Amino acid sequence: MDDPYAPARDALAGDGLAGGAADSDPALLAARLDEDDPLASFADRYRVPDGVLYMDGNSLGPASDAALASLDRVVDEWRDRLIAGWTDADPPWFEVGERLGDALAPLVGADPEEVVIGNSITVNIHTLVGTFLDELLAGNGPEREGFEAADGTWAPGGDPDTDPAVLVNELDFPSDHYAVRAQLRQRGIDPDEKLRVVESRDGRTIDPRDIEAALAAHDDVGLVFMPTALYRSGQLFDVARIAEAAHETGAYAGFDAAHTAGAVPHEFGDAGVDFAVWCTYKYLNAGPGSIGALFVAERHHGLTPALAGWWGHEKATQFEMKMAYTPADSAGAWQIGTPPLLAAAPLEGSVELLREAGIERLREKSLALTDFLIALVDDRLPDVSVGTPREHAARGGHVALEHPDAERLSAALSDRGVIVDFRPPNVVRVCPAAPYTSFADVLAVVDEIESILESGVHEEYAKNAGGVT
Repeated sequence: MDDPYAPARDALAGDGLAGGAADSDPALLAARLDEDDPLASFADRYRVPDGVLYMDGNSLGPASDAALASLDRVVDEWRDRLIAGWTDADPPWFEVGERLGDALAPLVGADPEEVVIGNSITVNIHTLVGTFLDELLAGNGPEREGFEAADGTWAPGGDPDTDPAVLVNELDFPSDHYAVRAQLRQRGIDPDEKLRVVESRDGRTIDPRDIEAALAAHDDVGLVFMPTALYRSGQLFDVARIAEAAHETGAYAGFDAAHTAGAVPHEFGDAGVDFAVWCTYKYLNAGPGSIGALFVAERHHGLTPALAGWWGHEKATQFEMKMAYTPADSAGAWQIGTPPLLAAAPLEGSVELLREAGIERLREKSLALTDFLIALVDDRLPDVSVGTPREHAARGGHVALEHPDAERLSAALSDRGVIVDFRPPNVVRVCPAAPYTSFADVLAVVDEIESILESGVHEEYAKNAGGVT
């Protein structure tokens, strides 16, 4: 079959569930899609407990046999080789940042030397935002005719006439704003004055025209920092469009790809992205608190990172222990401290699984799974709204289901073995991740939601229970 997932797309268009065809029976449609799914066998290589429908891989991906095997190998090397593991393990631990960066690079459309693993995602935001703010303050921003970038004459107390602003949006993950504000403060820049925030028109999404309008309205924006997808609604951003708009107005373009890396193909190099960060514990399935990753375009290699550490030193002379810091001439310069090997090891196995599946095929299946989910919600859950864009080009890997009792619905689902998560005030995020989710799983989730809402059992749960989701 040329397109094994076409029936799911047709279902969302109204031809499957409501069109009167044989596939209007959701169970038959799910069975057909699963039978024809070229990635179906990958589910057997992930560890999801029996009786669990796991729909929270956008928060924490499950373990795979490959990830556990690469972790076990490093544990064995630690036990057997001790300190010699840094040089004598196979492969040597010393190369872990660059080696796994090479493995990740094709998933984000980058050259190998432009990607490295290290630190955590928030630490990487700090060091990269700080680095490019320093470039702006030194007068080294992207050029625009008739526009003078901050020229390095800023005062310790901040000067609104010369200090650069950072453009973000009001639906960002909060940690991103915490880091950006901290980096502005550390340079004597008032974040209340220089953190420009694009507002949402509907509380769910950000219109790219509003990003462009903000750039046109504020000629002090030197850095645009946006997500590749919104964490609550799952809206997918047009990275190339935002990067082009930033560069046309003399600003750098950076992205937080936490909610797309491993699920959505990117072309950071072709799109002109200056830098990006992401975690590896969501769609990359490398385990809780696994190591962060970053991209820095080759044209910026050689800059001095805002947060310098010995692991970002050029490798050839790193162990000469010179007091003068010489950054690596690659993205590796933005590593800081010694990499936590046990937090990096599972990534080796997990990323190889994704590369075997193929990021383009994973994206095709992801869209089909969310097509099917949205079609089922439209057909069977009249009290639930879909807060995620329906257009493929604007949809990430999860679907935001909106309901007034979303928190209690999420709790009731959890007690029935359906693991989703709640985001205030009214969103249940459902993530049918492509490597390990079947179309029958999606149908079973909607069955459970329908049963809970029709019985009203969710009303027995307390509100504001809190907790990690």
